[in-house]
Amino acid sequence: MRFLYTLLIRMYSAAIVVASPFYEKAKLLHNGRKKSFQILSQQCENKRIIWFHAASLGEYEQGKPLIQKLKKTYPDFTFLVTFFSPSGYEIKKNDSDIDIACYLPADTLRNARKLVETVKPVAAFFVKYEYWFNYMKVLNDSKIPFYYLSAIYRPSQYFFKLYGRWFAKQLKACSHFFVQNQLSEQLLHSIGIEQVTITGDTRFDRVFTIAQQQQAIPFVEEFKADSKLFVVGSGWQPDEKVLSEIFPKIKQQYKLLIAPHVIDKEHINFIKNLFKDEKIICFSEKEGRNLAEYNVFILDTIGMLSKVYRYADVAHIGGGFATGLHNTLEAAVFGIPLFFGPLYSKFNEAIELVNRQGAFSIHSSSEMMSWMQKFTDSPEFYQKTCQICSDYVQENLGSCDKIIAKLPLFQ
Repeated sequence: MRFLYTLLIRMYSAAIVVASPFYEKAKLLHNGRKKSFQILSQQCENKRIIWFHAASLGEYEQGKPLIQKLKKTYPDFTFLVTFFSPSGYEIKKNDSDIDIACYLPADTLRNARKLVETVKPVAAFFVKYEYWFNYMKVLNDSKIPFYYLSAIYRPSQYFFKLYGRWFAKQLKACSHFFVQNQLSEQLLHSIGIEQVTITGDTRFDRVFTIAQQQQAIPFVEEFKADSKLFVVGSGWQPDEKVLSEIFPKIKQQYKLLIAPHVIDKEHINFIKNLFKDEKIICFSEKEGRNLAEYNVFILDTIGMLSKVYRYADVAHIGGGFATGLHNTLEAAVFGIPLFFGPLYSKFNEAIELVNRQGAFSIHSSSEMMSWMQKFTDSPEFYQKTCQICSDYVQENLGSCDKIIAKLPLFQ
């Protein structure tokens, strides 16, 4: 089975090479991987290294609070972060909490052995979903402890099916699983894995830290002025279409700030066309403008959304109509009602917030409008919804401390 798995990895790597002249992300990944071992050999020598691996930006943000706490505990250690996706590496490679950053070489036994021999990590952490079975084998064979951080499992995953027995067996090599909820613990126990602790989701610690920073954003303050603000975070076309249908009905009270998930020219033009009857402006066009005169703002830049939510009175989180939901906690930490589409069943925090009625899953603009009208008609209901979101975040803080309490001391 390992032969077939490695063959698939090689085929996927070959596909990236073939696609690299035509797709920017494939090009970045291919060219970045070619430099990985050079970076590691030059920067890892004679250092005690703790290795984190994150698939992309969201997973890095999930692992970051633990990195920050471990850096305080182990100030003499070097922290290596590898990424799979360019959307993580290219944005965070110079982050102040990362000592060494590179792309993860393809998961072959040869690459895994070379990386482990070069880096000699004292421990490795994989964030949430990243299952690279050859790296796991080599770490285990080398007696290097490795951990899964903020892991979450569902009965539908292949680990818990008859055809997934080989993959489930590989998980047993993991030193410890730090999981988000009781169901994940029960599922791992069902396949004979006992080294499990429920520690929750480290993203709560991360978003709470961001919320405490109190960074003013002057252009948002100028745009919002005396109005309420509705923020669309990581919006896709179906999300933006819903907002275009309700905005004419709420624009006497609200201004709209849209942070698209994709900020290419085609998507920005799509949004502008949806709101062609409104006074609309982009972040890239804001200089010299009186932003208070506009009622729709497109945030056509990256890295600011988590801070923008501070100014929101209501938020819609994108991805729930097509690709899967984006980060709800970045908004919930500020104690505001949340909307998103129906595809949220894989996201524990979204399920919890819907059950508590701090968030609302909608299928259409009419559903959203009915809730918005209820906020207007009943300020008490609006305030209760806000409090539900704030309380939920507060109740789930402390994941990093629980993890550190279970870790051995690294020498």
